[in-house]
This record gives sequence, C-alpha cells and structure tokens, in this order.
Amino acid sequence: MSRKHQKSFIALWLIAASLVTSANAQETIKREPEQPPTPATPESAVIYLWAKGNIPAITKDQASSNSQYADPPDFRPNMKVFPAKEGMPVKGAVILCSGGAFSFRNNRGEGEPVARTLSQLGYQCFVVNYRVRPYTQQEGALDLARAVRYVRSRAQYYGIREKNIAVAGFSAGGILCGELLLNFKGKVNGTALDSRYMPDELDKVSADASAIGHIYSFYGRLSVASTDVELFRRSNLPPAYFCYGTKDPFVNEFAACAKALQQSGLSVESNILQGWPHGYGARGNWVPDFDRWLMNIFRND
Repeated sequence: MSRKHQKSFIALWLIAASLVTSANAQETIKREPEQPPTPATPESAVIYLWAKGNIPAITKDQASSNSQYADPPDFRPNMKVFPAKEGMPVKGAVILCSGGAFSFRNNRGEGEPVARTLSQLGYQCFVVNYRVRPYTQQEGALDLARAVRYVRSRAQYYGIREKNIAVAGFSAGGILCGELLLNFKGKVNGTALDSRYMPDELDKVSADASAIGHIYSFYGRLSVASTDVELFRRSNLPPAYFCYGTKDPFVNEFAACAKALQQSGLSVESNILQGWPHGYGARGNWVPDFDRWLMNIFRND
C-alpha cells in the first residue's frame, strides 16, 4: 500500500474517532481500592494508575478539551480488571491496550472481549485506559508502564510469577506497547517527561514485560513500522507475537517489522490470517494460538 493510501486510512480512523461515542471513556468508576480488587467483581473493579495531582504530563491543554476528544478534562488513566477463571491454575498476566489511532480506545471491540477470553484460559487480564489525544504516545506509554508496575508489585496476590507479565495491543495499542518496551521499561518513571512528577514506591518496581503481542500492530508510529535492526538489537526486547490479516492495508508494514526483529536476533512468531482485514478484535480464532505461544514463553522464562 502506498504512503498516500496509508495516510488516507489513518484519516478515516480519525474521522471514526470523532463519531464514536465516548461511552468507554465515560464509564462510571465504581471504586478506587487501596488493595487489589477481589475476583468476586471481575468486571466492576477499576484501578486508577496515578495519584491525583501527580500525573506526569507534557500536554498542557487537556483542561480545555472539548467534544473533539474522547475523554473529559478530568480523565484519570486507569485499568479494568478481568480475573482468571475461578478454579483454574493461573498462567500469568496479560495487560491489554485497545486501538483507536490514539484518538479513542476501542475497548468493546478489542481489549475487553479478548480479556474475557484470556481470563477463561487462566490469565489475570487488565485493560488499560491510557491517555489519548491531546496527549502524546509517550504519555500513554507511561500509563502502560504504571499498569505493569502495579501488576508486578502485586504478583503474589494475583498468583503469578513476577516475570510472567505480557503486554499486548491492537493497532495503536500495540504501538503503545512497543513504545513502552523501547523507551519506558525498567525503572524509567514520570520524570523522563515531567520534572514536576514526584516518584513514589511503585516507581521502584520494574516496568519490563516478558512478551509482547502485536495484534495488527508493530513497533513504530501510526501507519509506519520501524525496521531499525540496530535499535531492536540494543533494546533488549522480549519475544514478539504478530497476528494480522492479509487484507489489512498495513500488511507489508507488519511483515517488515517482524523481519527486522528476526534479523536483530529476537524471537518472533507470526500468525497470518488469510483474508482478514484490520480491526478484527477477538475474531479470527487467534487467541488460542496466542495462548499456546505465551505459555511457551512463560514456562521458559
């Protein structure tokens, strides 16, 4: 696909963002627990990621945001919990980021149905409501890093090994996962973007992930994948799982990114869905394959 057509495709995503209702973003936050939520409330437990007044940001105009943005001015990054099915051995944790061209989060079509499926397979799942426009990809990556730290800090509570945490994302959500692993993993905290940010105890916990799932996504920026072999080689990245359809307008970008990762010496697995387009979410029967792949990673980590 030509770059001109790719830009047109992104333009369509942005138009769609303006038409999508903000129901996901405006969901009622039912509680802000000091302790991790219990498995008895699998889809009502919401965890705020930052303390009020201490959210690192470089964006200045959220206070004046209006209907052109998916989130209200007082939006606080958070994540929704989908506990592993009761009675099943817990395999590990998967932290999911829905797509939406960094203009909204398609939780109902991507993150939440996949989280429900994976939780039935024995994973502790979390869907991150990261910051989108007018915020930057970097600010969203800090939200994701915070989510990883939270889950790792409570590994014993969730019944997982500290290493057994994967991040996975759809389209822009996968790009966000890549941004985390390239630039905001380990002990990098909010001061990397905002000198006013006051680090806390959670910032002492690593934001590393042992696996990444690129679901019709890649390392890079909107519409353009990174193929920087040297960057990948020196970034100490975890194994990657790619899943995409042959009818996706970015099919060549996915393949090029996966190839560059392999050339850098990283472990990569690709699940290519014949005839499938962009944005299939939980459809395509790819989740069982992702489960198989992820279990191999977690067992050998």
